[in-house]
Amino acid sequence: MKPGDIILGLFILLAIVIMIIPIEGAVISFLISLNLLLALIILFNAMFAREALSMSAFPTILLFMTVYRLSLNVSSTRAILTGGEAKAGNVIKTFGSFVGGSSLIVGVVVFMILVIINFMVITKGSERVAEVAARFTLDAMPGKQMAIDADLNSGLIDEVQARERRQKIQDEASFFGSMDGASKFVKGDAIAGLIITFINIVFGVILGVVIQGQTLMDAFEEYTILTIGDGLVSQIPALLISLATGMLVTKVSKEVDISDTLIQQLFQMPKVMFLAGGALTFLGVVTPLSFPIVGGTGILTLIAGYQMHKNLELQEIVDEISTEDVEAEEIRKPENVVNLLQVDPIELEFGYGIIPLADASQGGDLLDRVVMIRRQIALELGTIVPIIRLRDNIQLNPNQYIIKIKGNQIAEGEILFDHYMAMNPGYIEDEIDGIETIEPAFNLPALWITESQRERAEAMGYTVVDSPSIIATHLTEIIKGHLGELLTRQDVKILINNVQENHPTLVEELVPKIMTVGDIQKVLMNLLNEGVSIRDLVSIFETLADYGLANKDPDILTEYVRQSLKRTISKTFFDEETNQVLTLDPSIEQMLMDSVKRTEQGMFLNLEPDKIEKILNATHAAAQKQEAMGRTPIILTSPIARVYYKRLIEERYPDIVVISYGEIDNQAELQSVGMVSF
Repeated sequence: MKPGDIILGLFILLAIVIMIIPIEGAVISFLISLNLLLALIILFNAMFAREALSMSAFPTILLFMTVYRLSLNVSSTRAILTGGEAKAGNVIKTFGSFVGGSSLIVGVVVFMILVIINFMVITKGSERVAEVAARFTLDAMPGKQMAIDADLNSGLIDEVQARERRQKIQDEASFFGSMDGASKFVKGDAIAGLIITFINIVFGVILGVVIQGQTLMDAFEEYTILTIGDGLVSQIPALLISLATGMLVTKVSKEVDISDTLIQQLFQMPKVMFLAGGALTFLGVVTPLSFPIVGGTGILTLIAGYQMHKNLELQEIVDEISTEDVEAEEIRKPENVVNLLQVDPIELEFGYGIIPLADASQGGDLLDRVVMIRRQIALELGTIVPIIRLRDNIQLNPNQYIIKIKGNQIAEGEILFDHYMAMNPGYIEDEIDGIETIEPAFNLPALWITESQRERAEAMGYTVVDSPSIIATHLTEIIKGHLGELLTRQDVKILINNVQENHPTLVEELVPKIMTVGDIQKVLMNLLNEGVSIRDLVSIFETLADYGLANKDPDILTEYVRQSLKRTISKTFFDEETNQVLTLDPSIEQMLMDSVKRTEQGMFLNLEPDKIEKILNATHAAAQKQEAMGRTPIILTSPIARVYYKRLIEERYPDIVVISYGEIDNQAELQSVGMVSF
């Protein structure tokens, strides 16, 4: 057990013991002194804490101190009623007589003032502030979470910083929620102090008159002084604790000392000192108020303001010189170009006209859509999407945007503000007026229509989308088309570590005994380049472990993996009841297999240019019929020829899907509607 746990346990046990067992006056005096000491420690900690969360345990401390103070009240009450001055202790007696100035009336008045200040001002104010702070903190949580996601997505912070900020938000919500409840301890403590004081006086007088035989005035004076002393030694620490509570719940979130903040905000402008000092001096001259006191204070304030003015002028000169020195030093320093060498994996640049779409304060939700893109692709394809950098570019047209992959422009588009894009699904014969355009993601004919035309277009069956959706869809398709080159070795290592948590044996067998991280990366890149999800990494790794020793060619290993993922592939490309496909002429397959050449660098096709052109033309002719029907062309081949045929046509026809017979699930129903042949 830790020493801190022992001390805490003994403290709670002490509170229980002094509540039950009668204690001598000297011990009570010591415990009261300890109570005052702890209250001062808590007060100064709250005063100099840089932020409220620096004392996140304050609600628990408040509960412990309240229990301890009430236990002292019980013990001191017992001592006063059973033994009077003899058992009450020196501290209680001294406070009762000294603070009251040997006057019973003065003591009562001072005590009542302290109670009113504690209960009506500090305690009640702290309770209200804690309640409002808790409410606003909880209400602001969703907005803060969205702001963190936006900063993370824009690259201003990394994952670790985002996680720290989210944790801080949760801690703030828990703290202010607890403080809202803990402030009730302070209020209840103040009420209990009043009740205990009343009980002590009433029953003390009764005991003094009935049992001890004192006169009514003697009993009233003795027990009232002792009760006031007991109330003062209890209320003063309670007042300090209440003050600490108020300081903590009113503390701003900035991590600065309260002393620095107060001095900077109250005494930073000389003209304020001049006005205040001048007003006080004027009152000392024209009114009967004492000029040495009032006017002297005003004159001292004017002098302080003048000195502050001189110091500010001197500071401005120093800052100007320092700025010039820094600028000169920067000029003389060799330029640091390291930061300029970094290339963002994905960038979305846009003209100033699109800024409102990305600015949440103006109602834009483009940042939220970008966050959802990363999540959507991660769920669909099982890969890590890099941070998407969003930035404005004044060199672009106001409504233009461009998409870059690794610093190179891949695509561009332009939107029309206050308009919607309407696309004909293909079966609508009625036309609608609009500005002709091309949908950027899929290169489909479309129309720009106004807000007033939107409902009519939707009723006619047009697909209508807004500007943020156009940009988001275009960005999504571009990312999906380049996921292979965006997958880094570091990303693969993260994926491997994720699998290792639940399948350590599999990973230990595969990496690095059979394959390196780079080898696995090549296989995963091949899958992503053809739109195959890699979420089922366990199946992928098991297949690589089975065939990796016998074959090191990443293309051949990719084919083995594709066959093990046949359910995933079939679900991705065969989602209809009857799926129309094309087949590859066996003679073309044989031609491809006969032309395969094996080298140390791998296998490649050695075909004459005219034969290659014939195959490409035949593929185009067959695929064109499918595209005219609004379908994605899917070509079936034998397992052994698939990879070579795909490599041959992917440069010219990247959107054509090539699947082998071994990659088709038994549940999929296919219909052959043509053949790729010469």
